[in-house]
Amino acid sequence: MPTLGAIADDFTGATDLATMLVARGFRTVVTVGADAVAPAPDQWVDVDAVVVALKSRTAPVPEAVEDARRALRALRAIGCRRFYFKYCSTFDSTPRGNIGPVTDALLAQTGERRTVVVPSFPATGRTVYRGRLFVHDDLLDESPMRHHPLTPMLDSRVDRLLRPQTDHPVTRIGLDTVRSGTAALRAALDEDAHADALTVVDAVDDEDLRTVAAATEDFGLVTGAAGLAVGLTGPHPDQARARPASRPQDPGVVLAGSASAATRAQVAHALGRLPHRRLELGRLRADFDAAVADLTAFVRERWAADSARPPLIYAVATPEDVETDTPPAAEPPASLVERALAACATALVDAGARRLLVAGGETSGAVVTALRARTLAIGAPIAPGVAWARTGVCPTGTAHTIDLALKSGNFGGTDIFTQAWEQLV
Repeated sequence: MPTLGAIADDFTGATDLATMLVARGFRTVVTVGADAVAPAPDQWVDVDAVVVALKSRTAPVPEAVEDARRALRALRAIGCRRFYFKYCSTFDSTPRGNIGPVTDALLAQTGERRTVVVPSFPATGRTVYRGRLFVHDDLLDESPMRHHPLTPMLDSRVDRLLRPQTDHPVTRIGLDTVRSGTAALRAALDEDAHADALTVVDAVDDEDLRTVAAATEDFGLVTGAAGLAVGLTGPHPDQARARPASRPQDPGVVLAGSASAATRAQVAHALGRLPHRRLELGRLRADFDAAVADLTAFVRERWAADSARPPLIYAVATPEDVETDTPPAAEPPASLVERALAACATALVDAGARRLLVAGGETSGAVVTALRARTLAIGAPIAPGVAWARTGVCPTGTAHTIDLALKSGNFGGTDIFTQAWEQLV
C-alpha cells in the first residue's frame, strides 16, 4: 500500500518525479488528477508511491490551491502519510504563485508548520548556491527561462521569488551547512528563528540532496524538484519498474509541441533521421479537422512504409518557426498546437499507435487529457526526468493499453526522439 503521496503541478513534472522514485525502489503510479485516486483497496496493493498529476502551474491561484487540497485528501484516503509537493526545477511561477500559495495550503492541511524548498536537480543542470538558482552555468534570470512565454523568470534568488507568494517567513541555509552533514543541517533547521518557515536549502550535487533528504526524513511535507527524491529509499529496489505494454513492431509516433531550446535541438536532430511533418498554424486555423486528418494520414503512410522509424509531428524547429504575429482574434499559437497534437494523438491511437513520445509540459497535459488516461505505471527510464509509462486509454470509446513518455521541453539529450525506443524491451 502507498505511504508516500506526491502532488505535481504539471504532467511532465509528475512523470519526472515518478521516474526518480522508481529508480529509488518505489513502485510508483501517476494518476491524472485527484479523481483517479479512487479508494479501491485492490488497486493500490502493489504500489508504494502515488504521484497526482495536476495542470495547475499557471492556473489561477484559487484553482491551483483547491486542486492541491483535493489531491492531498485523496492521497490520505488511500493510506499516504508523507507528502511531497513537486514543482519545476526552474521554479516556474508567476509573481503571485503558484508555488507559495500551494505550499501554504498543504502545510495547513497536513498540520505541518515548516518545510524545505529544494528546486535543485543536478542531473538536469539545476542547482542552488547561495540561494541562487542556476540552469547549468547560467543564473536562472540569464537562462532561456527568462523568455518563457507563460512564466518568465526574471530573478535567480529563490527566496526573493518566494516571499511575495507565501504567508510564511522565508529563510535560507547555505551549502557550507549542508556540507557539514545531516546532523548539522538538521540542527540548523531546528534552530531557525522562524519555526514556521519555508527554508530554501542550497544543493549542487546528489550528495547534497541526500543530506537534505536525511535531515528532513521526519518532515510530513517536503517541497522541491524531482532531484530531492535522490535521497529517498523505497522498499522494492529490484522490482519497481513496470513492464512495457507494447511490442517492438508496434507503431509509434513523436509529438513535439514545445518551443524550448532543448526540444528545438531534439527536433533538428530528428529531422534527418525520422519522417516528419511540421504543424502549419495557418492550415489549422483555416480547417482544423482537415489539417489534423492530413497529419494523421501522413503518419499512417509512414508506418506502412517503414514501421521501424516513428514519424515526428512537431511545432517548432528554429526560433523563426515561433509565430510572433498572431492574427487578431485568432486562437493563440500555444493553445492551437496543444489542441492539434491532442487530436493527432487520439486519432493515431485509434489507428494503432501503441508508443507515444510527447514533448512539452502543456502538450503532454493536453494529450493525456484527450486520451482519457487515468493512471500511468512508470517503467523504463529514457533520460533524467523522463521515462516510459504503461497506461490504459480510451480516447473514442475503445480501450487500449499503450506506452507513453511525457518529456518536459527542457529535458533529454539531443537524440532522445531517435533513441528512446531502445528502452522498450
